[in-house]
Amino acid sequence: MKKIRLAALSLFAFVSLIPSVRAQVDAKRADAVKHAKVSLDAGLKASQREGKPISGKFELDEGKLQLSVYTEKASKFYEIVVDHTSGKIAKTEEITSGDDLTAAKAQSAAMAHAKKSLRQTVRDAQKTHKGFRAVSVMPEEKNSHPVATVTLVKDHETRSATEKLD
Repeated sequence: MKKIRLAALSLFAFVSLIPSVRAQVDAKRADAVKHAKVSLDAGLKASQREGKPISGKFELDEGKLQLSVYTEKASKFYEIVVDHTSGKIAKTEEITSGDDLTAAKAQSAAMAHAKKSLRQTVRDAQKTHKGFRAVSVMPEEKNSHPVATVTLVKDHETRSATEKLD
């Protein structure tokens, strides 16, 4: 019985730490994005050269800020890394398997029904949340309608806005 209690307490302690770790990652990303010269909107625009943007986000990759955009072109999916200081495409890589491919397919399905671009969605969210900077835009289907969740930051405050795409 003591082992079960100890295991339960250990699991509770671990699960309790998850929001704290997520908050630390969000804070580090927010600090890094402050220094980015290129906006998410500009990254989405730059990636259009490599296909239709289906999602985009600033992320920390091994502690370094990266602006990643998923695109679709000729029924193939790509991850485009946009240099956050110059706005130029730094890397293009085809997405062929795993969780990234699953996510790209779901995002593509949502964008297939969208009447509004991700760029416009980001601009609309930033207009509504003055002073905040968009750090990600992720489309999905909800109740048979395409929507996008835009994550915005200002200092260490994070907000999410859900925007209709149809």
